[in-house]
Amino acid sequence: MHVNTLKVHASDNIIVALRDLNKGETVATAGASYLIKEVIPAKHKFAAKDFEVGDLIIMYGLVIGQAFQSIKAGELISVDNVKHATKPAVIADSFNYQWQPPQVEEGRTFMGYHRSDGQVGTRNVWLVVPLVFCENRNILEIKRQLEPYLGYNSPDFDQLGELVHLGSQGASVNDIQNYGLNLSDAPLALDRPFKNVDGVKFITHHAGCGGTRADAERFCRMLAGYLLNPNVGGATILSLGCQNAQISLFEEILAQMAPAFDKPVYIHEQQQSASEKAFIADAVKSTVAGLSQINQIKRAPASIKHLVVGLECGGSDGFSGISANPLLGKISDRVVAAGGTAILAEFPELNGVEQNILDRCVNKSDALNFKRLMEEYGLKAKAAGSGFEFNPSPGNIKDGLITDAMKSAGAAKKGGEAPIQQVLDFTEQLNFRGLNLLCTPGNDVESTTALAASGTNLILFSTGLGTPTGNPAAPVIKVSSNSVLAKRMSDIIDFDAGTIIDGQQTMEQAADDLLELMIRIASGQEYSCSEVLGQEDFIPWRQDLSL
Repeated sequence: MHVNTLKVHASDNIIVALRDLNKGETVATAGASYLIKEVIPAKHKFAAKDFEVGDLIIMYGLVIGQAFQSIKAGELISVDNVKHATKPAVIADSFNYQWQPPQVEEGRTFMGYHRSDGQVGTRNVWLVVPLVFCENRNILEIKRQLEPYLGYNSPDFDQLGELVHLGSQGASVNDIQNYGLNLSDAPLALDRPFKNVDGVKFITHHAGCGGTRADAERFCRMLAGYLLNPNVGGATILSLGCQNAQISLFEEILAQMAPAFDKPVYIHEQQQSASEKAFIADAVKSTVAGLSQINQIKRAPASIKHLVVGLECGGSDGFSGISANPLLGKISDRVVAAGGTAILAEFPELNGVEQNILDRCVNKSDALNFKRLMEEYGLKAKAAGSGFEFNPSPGNIKDGLITDAMKSAGAAKKGGEAPIQQVLDFTEQLNFRGLNLLCTPGNDVESTTALAASGTNLILFSTGLGTPTGNPAAPVIKVSSNSVLAKRMSDIIDFDAGTIIDGQQTMEQAADDLLELMIRIASGQEYSCSEVLGQEDFIPWRQDLSL
């Protein structure tokens, strides 16, 4: 049954509009009725009571704002009358958080790539990546030379040659813009010479030099994390020679992180080569040799306890926190209950829900670590003339997320209800199965880049406004908060959680369907939309200044 409004938590004093509400109509929710005093757009909230200046605004059972104007019941909650506010968080003396794990079907498996360190990949990819941005052009040249022979197809525009010909013959701007140009429906993988390799990922970036030594070390640690990711079979690495991210530094960090590392890695240094042509030729030969090596591994059944699921959101809207994000939380809890791992990132989007996070930590040291990381991050934001309160983007605000605490309260739902086993800083590797936290920015790509560096072999990404983000190592599965988006941007959305808003499915039914899709994608039976589109975003988090 379709409903018009939603009171998310019994103690909330604002109500979510699930459709556009007109001035003068009366709506009912949670046993109470409300006269709407002005137009309330879908995804936005209206006051469930009269507010005076200074009154706290409650949603999800949490303080998410404070009124700085008087607001009458039935009036719109907006940036014109509410500002960001949170309740201070405290660390408890004892840690005995209890939760009831959901029942999961025993024996669920996916077809994965078993690595010598016990991890299991959902993909088997080869990376071609530079140690420094100076090598970006050479990465693209290797891609240009190799790709036609690898059999990995990306959709092309039909009739593009004819369009270029028309333009060269003086066709009008109007004729060119109205020309019928459509993407082909060719499959992602054609006749691949390396049948057990899921892709060669050519990565470019702007890190490795020109900044602090600490940033160079963090980048090397992050890149080493990519080589340790179970989805990565090996890599060709290009070095210029004089950069901060030295080959020796990278090799030292990799050896520290994984003394028994045994994946094939070929490193080439341009300043030691006879010519650029010879340098490229050597890198091409190494890449083909590496592909031959990792092509020997085949998929085999693996328990879903080997899934390491990254939890991310971007382009959020007013429905994200009541459909897509709680759905990801259900999946997170199911994966954890099955013995698997989930990683919740984006620390700026946990501002305002610290108490819930602290209460769920299994030990005091991790609670202290989380509090320290949040405080240090907040101080750096203020030193830059900003703050967590500025996290909501114009698109977030337009679609109903008016304070950072409101956005955070919904974003945190991705983490479900499981206890938090460990709090990790950027580039740190997993030590425990279960739910983990990873300190990353709210920037979608910096965060997904970091998630893969810490070991995720699959990423669930909720969005309400639509974003195409992908990753070179881990398949990114997009979950829309609303059905309008799923229909409008069907080429980037893998799963529609709008059925929950529309009342077509319960949260549990949607979780059943999403888990099945995850297993098919993890097994290589399907590709995520971002993979089909070749969306392989990679932005290392540079924490210090450029020098």
